[in-house]
Amino acid sequence: MFQNLFSQDFIFIFITVLVSLVIHEFAHAATADALGDKTARMSGRLTLNPLAHLEILGLIMIFFGPIGWARPVPVNPNHFRRPRLGMILTALAGPMSNLILALLCLALLNILFNSVGQFLGTLLYVGAYVNCNLCIFNLIPLPPLDGSRIVGNLLPPRQQLAYAKLEMYGPFILLLAFLLPPVQNDVFTPLFSWFHNLVFGVFGPIV
Repeated sequence: MFQNLFSQDFIFIFITVLVSLVIHEFAHAATADALGDKTARMSGRLTLNPLAHLEILGLIMIFFGPIGWARPVPVNPNHFRRPRLGMILTALAGPMSNLILALLCLALLNILFNSVGQFLGTLLYVGAYVNCNLCIFNLIPLPPLDGSRIVGNLLPPRQQLAYAKLEMYGPFILLLAFLLPPVQNDVFTPLFSWFHNLVFGVFGPIV
């Protein structure tokens, strides 16, 4: 989903995606740990070490396919004092970490706009763009994305069980949706563009 942006600057995208995915998964692990679930800690996922979070196929797919992924952080809701709220906050932590990274990149661009070099300026811009994509993409309410965990835990128990049946089909539906031009052009592209325009319009550098 990012391969058409600054294709001549592959190194910028590689650095940004690598860092963003690691922080995204770390945010899930740290939030679950803070809320009482030590599963991620015991699984070695409460770390910023990329090797603990990245999956080779998922990383390759981000660069050369329509979608990609990192290894999901294991979470046991039974360890939360309030399981539903704990799952919602843990799921939300990943996309929010990407939004914070995007805003941080834009803030640095604003502060350093007149003095930042081309390398750092491009890296910060790509960082903001990629993290906007990661934030809104992961909020899509289809399994296995974070949005499905949020929506599922907001539903009444009976509806939650029905919604959970999407788990086995969700990845295929998501992949198919990204491969279908009408869905790509009429749903995802406007959604991503709207979010980019919102974030960059409010927080982007004034030129």
